[in-house]
Amino acid sequence: MTVRVNSKKKKHQIPKGNLDLRIEEMAKTYDLEERTYLFALNVRLFIKKIPKTIANIEDGKQVIRSSGSIGANYIEANEKVGEKDLRFRLKIARKEAKETIYWLRLILNSNEKIDNEENEPLIKEAFELRNILSAIINKLK
Repeated sequence: MTVRVNSKKKKHQIPKGNLDLRIEEMAKTYDLEERTYLFALNVRLFIKKIPKTIANIEDGKQVIRSSGSIGANYIEANEKVGEKDLRFRLKIARKEAKETIYWLRLILNSNEKIDNEENEPLIKEAFELRNILSAIINKLK
């Protein structure tokens, strides 16, 4: 499956197979726009696998929104109008990363049938994204 990324019409090949391969690729990506995209994609793939209970459906909607919002706000930050706008968008992206951690932890801890080995790398990546965004924000001060 080929997905177009960025406005440069660059094609990105998404590896077929299990989620572990995608998570490894996500960690190797230094382009933060691409890394946030892969993270949001992996969250969606993870949510497809969890049992369809009322709580999981609602929590899944929330984590899908927040995980996608990290990248969307980072992209908006790159198209900044000014320094204040840049800082504001980066802070929103960081806030969304924190919210994503919350929802992933809630899904993990409220489901016995979920394999921790699949969810833990997603939580770890959300923490890393939050830390990267925090570092960028701190360098702007």
